[in-house]
Amino acid sequence: MRILYAGSPAPSAKVLDHLAQSESIEVVGVITQPDKRRKRRSAKEGSAVANVAEKHKLTILKPHRLDEDFKESIKNIEFDLMIVSAYGKILPNWLLDKALIIPVNIHYSLLPKYRGASPIQSSILNGDKETGITFMKMSQNMDEGDIIEKFPILIHDSWNKTDLENALSDKSVEKIIEVLNNIYNNNYSLEKQDHDKASYCYKVQKQDSIVDFNNSSFSILNKFRALNEWPGLSFMHKEISIKIHNLHVEPCDLNFTPGEIISFNKYGIKIKTLDSSIVITYLQFPNKKIISSQDAFNSYKGFF
Repeated sequence: MRILYAGSPAPSAKVLDHLAQSESIEVVGVITQPDKRRKRRSAKEGSAVANVAEKHKLTILKPHRLDEDFKESIKNIEFDLMIVSAYGKILPNWLLDKALIIPVNIHYSLLPKYRGASPIQSSILNGDKETGITFMKMSQNMDEGDIIEKFPILIHDSWNKTDLENALSDKSVEKIIEVLNNIYNNNYSLEKQDHDKASYCYKVQKQDSIVDFNNSSFSILNKFRALNEWPGLSFMHKEISIKIHNLHVEPCDLNFTPGEIISFNKYGIKIKTLDSSIVITYLQFPNKKIISSQDAFNSYKGFF
C-alpha cells in the first residue's frame, strides 16, 4: 500500500513514525511545512514531521505554495492513499484527486462537531466529557467530507490541551493501520455528515489568553486547560498582563465584584469570578521567571 503523507506538528509526526515502521505500508513521499525559525535569530528548523521523515529516509517535500511548480515536482509520485494529519494548508483538488483510491484526513473531533482549526481546545473549553478522532474522505470544503470511521475517547477532568492531544494521537496510531487496510481492501463504507448538526471552531488567537472574570470559575479553569500550550492564560492588573501557570477553584462570599482580589497571601491570589473564585498559585510577570504565590507575596505585596 503506497501512502503520500501530509502533516507538520508532533502529533502528526507520531502517526507518520508508526506508518513508516509498518511492513504493509510504503510511504512514497511526505509533504510538510517549510522550515521555520522557532525563536528570533535562531536557525530555521524542520517540522516534527520532517524530522521523522528524515529519520526514516523518506522523500520530503516542503512547498511554500501548492502551485504548478509543486504539481510538476510530484507528477511522477504514484500513491494509493493520501493521508493528511494537521498539515496546515488547504490542499487543492488536483492533489486530492491524484490518490488512486481516496485521500483521507485524520480529524481530532467526532465530526460534524468542531469542524475547523481548534477542535481539541474547543472540546475542553466547552467542558465536553467525550471527543475522539474521525477518519474522513477529504473534500475541498473544510472538514465536510464523508466519514469513514469514528473512534471516541473520554476526556479526563485533569487533562489540558497537551494531554488530550497526546491521547488523540495515540488513538490515531492505534487505529490507522486497521482503517487503511479496510480502505485498501474495499472493506469500508462512507457516511454523509449531517451538516445541520455541524459546529465550527475558530483559530485560537493571542488575545484569547486574557481572563474575563465575568465568566464562571469552571469556564476559566477550562480555558486555562485548553490554552496551556499557547497562548496561555493571563489576567490584567494595573495595566500589566500577568500569566497564570497554575490555579484552582474555590467558593467565596458572593458580595465581591468579578475581578476583585479577595485575598492575597502565600497560598495564592484569590480573585472573584461570576459564581465563586479562582486561586492563582503560580504566575509570571512580563520577561520574568515563573514564581510561586509565596514568592509573589514576598516580592509583590504592594503591587497587589
